[in-house]
Amino acid sequence: MEALRAPLRELGEFEEIQGKLKKREPLCLGLSGCVDSQKLHMIYGLGEGFRYRLIITYSDQRMREIYEDYKFYDRNVCMYPAKDLIFFQADIHGNQLVTERWKVLRRMLEGVPMTIVTTLDALMEPQIPLEKVKRDILHISTSGQAVEKELAEKLVTLGYEKTYQVEVPGQFSIRGGIVDIFDLTEENPYRIELWGEDVDSIRSFDVLSQRSIENLSSVDIYPATEMILTKDQRARGMHLIELEAKKQEKALQAQGKTEEAARLRRQIGELREEVLELEAKVNLESYVRYFYQELGSFLGSFDKKESCIFLDEPVRIGEHAEAVELEFRESMSHRLEKGYILPGQMTLLYGKGETAARMSDYPVVTIAALDMKNPIVKPDKKYDFSAKSVSPYNNSFETLVKDLRRYKKNGYRVLLLSGSRTRAKRLSDDLNVYGLTAFYTENPEREIQPGEIMAYYGRVLKGFEYPFLKFVVISESDIFGTEKKKKKRTKKYEGQKIQDFADLKVGDFVVHENHGMGIYRGIEKVEMDHVIKDYMKIEYAGGGNLYVLATNLGVIQKYASADAKKPKLNKLGTQEWNKTRTKTKMAVEEVAQDLVELYAARQNQNGYQFGPDTTWQQEFEELFPFEETEDQLAAIAAAKTDMESRKIMDRLICGDVGYGKTEIAIRAAFKAVQENKQVAFLVPTTILAQQHYNTFIQRMKDYPVQIALLSRFRSAAEQKKTIQDLRKGMVDIVIGTHRMLSADVGFHDLGLLIIDEEQRFGVTHKEKIKKLRASVDVLTLTATPIPRTLHMSLIGIRDMSVLEEAPGDRMPVQTFVCEYNEEMVREAVVREISRGGQVYYLYNRVNNIADVAAVVQALVPEAEVAFAHGQMKESELERIMFDFINGEIDVLISTTIIETGLDIPNANTIIIHDSDNMGLSQLYQLRGRVGRSNRNAYAFLMYRRDKILKEVAEKRLTAIREFTDLGSGFKIAMRDLEIRGAGNLLGKQQHGHMAAVGYDLYCKMLNEAVRRLKGEDMEEAFNTSVELDVDAYIPPSYIMNEYQKLDIYKRVAGIETQAECEDMKEELLDRFGEIPKSVDNLLRVALIRMQAHRLYITEVKGKNEVLKLTMKQDAKIKVEGIGELVENSVTGLCFNAKGTPCFETRYKKGGMVERDEENLLLLTENVLEEMERYLL
Repeated sequence: MEALRAPLRELGEFEEIQGKLKKREPLCLGLSGCVDSQKLHMIYGLGEGFRYRLIITYSDQRMREIYEDYKFYDRNVCMYPAKDLIFFQADIHGNQLVTERWKVLRRMLEGVPMTIVTTLDALMEPQIPLEKVKRDILHISTSGQAVEKELAEKLVTLGYEKTYQVEVPGQFSIRGGIVDIFDLTEENPYRIELWGEDVDSIRSFDVLSQRSIENLSSVDIYPATEMILTKDQRARGMHLIELEAKKQEKALQAQGKTEEAARLRRQIGELREEVLELEAKVNLESYVRYFYQELGSFLGSFDKKESCIFLDEPVRIGEHAEAVELEFRESMSHRLEKGYILPGQMTLLYGKGETAARMSDYPVVTIAALDMKNPIVKPDKKYDFSAKSVSPYNNSFETLVKDLRRYKKNGYRVLLLSGSRTRAKRLSDDLNVYGLTAFYTENPEREIQPGEIMAYYGRVLKGFEYPFLKFVVISESDIFGTEKKKKKRTKKYEGQKIQDFADLKVGDFVVHENHGMGIYRGIEKVEMDHVIKDYMKIEYAGGGNLYVLATNLGVIQKYASADAKKPKLNKLGTQEWNKTRTKTKMAVEEVAQDLVELYAARQNQNGYQFGPDTTWQQEFEELFPFEETEDQLAAIAAAKTDMESRKIMDRLICGDVGYGKTEIAIRAAFKAVQENKQVAFLVPTTILAQQHYNTFIQRMKDYPVQIALLSRFRSAAEQKKTIQDLRKGMVDIVIGTHRMLSADVGFHDLGLLIIDEEQRFGVTHKEKIKKLRASVDVLTLTATPIPRTLHMSLIGIRDMSVLEEAPGDRMPVQTFVCEYNEEMVREAVVREISRGGQVYYLYNRVNNIADVAAVVQALVPEAEVAFAHGQMKESELERIMFDFINGEIDVLISTTIIETGLDIPNANTIIIHDSDNMGLSQLYQLRGRVGRSNRNAYAFLMYRRDKILKEVAEKRLTAIREFTDLGSGFKIAMRDLEIRGAGNLLGKQQHGHMAAVGYDLYCKMLNEAVRRLKGEDMEEAFNTSVELDVDAYIPPSYIMNEYQKLDIYKRVAGIETQAECEDMKEELLDRFGEIPKSVDNLLRVALIRMQAHRLYITEVKGKNEVLKLTMKQDAKIKVEGIGELVENSVTGLCFNAKGTPCFETRYKKGGMVERDEENLLLLTENVLEEMERYLL
């Protein structure tokens, strides 16, 4: 952009530096006197003409800042994060790092000019040279050939994982000539269709719907791992490892360390087995030296003539490099002694000196604020620039105008940058109103003349000025305070397919609406009279089996209850299930009655009507330092609308901890306080009260609002004074525990009651709350997620806002799954403490938690270790948690008590002991305890050495690692979380009923009861079954996988229109290839069932040359049309009114099976069309 480059060219020093760099020879130049954002301006100017600009900085966080900020100068900028060398031997890493790194490598292989931001430790680790990697890229084109088996082997070598359906990057699947591959560096996976050995077509497709997006002529598949090993390489490397292991073992034994020697032998034995026999995807990164002879560094991948290196604060980079080296060396020597590693793994890291020496082959520019001693590389020549930051204007437009007038008078060139085009335009218009001629342009080549003010679209973090050049850049954040984080793309998970069936495994409990509880035993093919169909087999008590047509999935639900106890099975053909259902039905009626009454009572009363927002309110809201999520904004708007209306607010806000519920409460409270109303904030625990109190004080410090705290942490005298002030109206907001509900607490004029975690208050407390809230606006916050299904039935009774979107500024949690080993624990703790953070250590057994605390204390003597569990005295527990929040304890060892509600941004590492015993959603919630700030967080899920993981546990642990991105809590086992939430909302007694019939059925019944009481006319639901002598099923050769088969059956059962049917056909063709006749029949049968359902037909049966359609007794059809129908029927229908009314017609079989099937389907379709014409 010319406006930015032109002024720099007037600097003599700049011209000189640029001239030197243009020679493309190795040299080092030192620049000092540069400030934050101006450094990047300098880099932008000097890097012109180079293909690669490599910016090296001193920390991950700074790397992210530069990356965000540099986007303004260069759209092609990316981050190259360092691997975590210390935790190399975790079995499973999250995929995040590898993906980010591969995106960079891919661009380099494609030769795209770009700017790369990285830290020095990324250059210190060994890397396989790019030329070698280049050979491994898999090229597939539609004119080429591919053999399925070879392709699969190649993909496994490249580090891809085989699954039955591709869901995350790094996976591939193969089914009958269709290969799906999800390349790490791509947004969407590829689907390759083979015809024999020829590649028939290649297309990209959408992960969620599994449907194709566009056709491609060729694709390159990049590896999903940085170590690509063939069988020979594996064997060679393993041989070297074993030789060294033998030597090391002898050495250890010679020192009398038998235990360590045994550990080493066992470890190498296991490694051998995994590498050679199982060919498992093991993590061999730390053994890279044994498998590759020549290794380079990331730096070596850059062309010396095409690249320029920029060092941001060289002294700090040097310090950072020393710290990395020291940490690595210390931890490795520890491990060597303990027999965890081999001597060859000690040399994994290049030293600081070696890395600096490598840089000397390139043009290097160091950029620093001050010229300090001992930078990492010595400059050949030093230059000093005088640049300074723009002092922030903090929303004061007047000061800005004053400064701009001064700049204009002195002939400065002023560039105003704004993050959006409309705001940039508005800014220049506003300045013109003040008599300052400013203009807005979108032309990047336009230079600024002295005395001109130009507004342009773009965003830098902070402005800067060059006093000598009379050039100043002012960013929007300088004028209006820090700009909030840019919106990320909204949630990816829009369409969640009904996933309950994808989870139905053989042996699960299911509920059949008419027959009760049974066990699912899989899909069986049953042939009756030469007709084949798929049935779901359900086993009941006493050995009875029930076969349900796979197309009638609607009547079955997976049984789910809050505590995974085994339900009691029902017997077929007994009254037992009906009794259970009736009991539950009555209980549900009661709940519905309460809900509806409560709703009616509230509708009839009028509450206080608040006025619209004031300017104070707007100012106050703009001070919120984070970007609000869309859900949050919607909830805030809804709460305000409620307050401004005549009706009494009763709103429930659900959202995970840290999703910003408190901010909504704070804004509502502020609104109430402005109209001289008092606000009471009721919380379940003393600690939460303290936390909320701190948050409120912090947010309202600039306003005259009196906030008080009522809890056990306050002395009796303080409490007494608070209570008196409340009565007099001297306190605006009071935050407290159930102490607030005591008889002696009265209010002067209460206008808003906020309740946090309502389900944790007892019944008596709830009664008191009810009295308080008779005519007061109420806002309830809860973290138990509310299931959508239940939400439906509560709708219209309580207003609800659900927050599902995770706030922006959070980092995903780096997750490692590994065997328990003490070294790992020690390092994780030391690393967290050394960056000033705190650690959660989760251990779920109370009886020996103290011993574990002692072990951790012994491992890390310098740390302050404490333990907490639910059987302690409440006051003691509170004291410990209080100390932890205040940062006096470094490591807190506790039971799962930390699950609820506490928000400690400083705890950024969590270690979970015996993680294979936890449920998925539990792990997810616990993992959500860390990563609350903008620092990288770590979660270590440990399991016991030599403990064979149960398959289920293993699945859980891999699942959690795959979902490292935030907001996918959603996608994991939301099922059981939801159910717990529902149990909490409905109270204990209802809980029992819910467990008796299963969760889904309960919600269905509740919904019906509420609608009935509200006077909506309800038709009794009925099922339509279709039994025709037609092969209608999905053959195993078409869809192998049983989950996928069930999923498709479920979706076919839900087809309602011809259009949906066509859509389904398209999808099947796309995903599984040519549609067989039996599947086509299945789709036609689904449509027949929908049509019959509309006609109130309960059964369509076509057997033994008779087609019989049984009607529902109270069918709402035109009865008078029956005679006319029978008279004019082309298909020969006759009506039989005896017993259950039905229509019948006869047909002839010709003995050709396929033709007979076709005729029967046609006949049925025609009959239904006739009936629709006359009866509806």
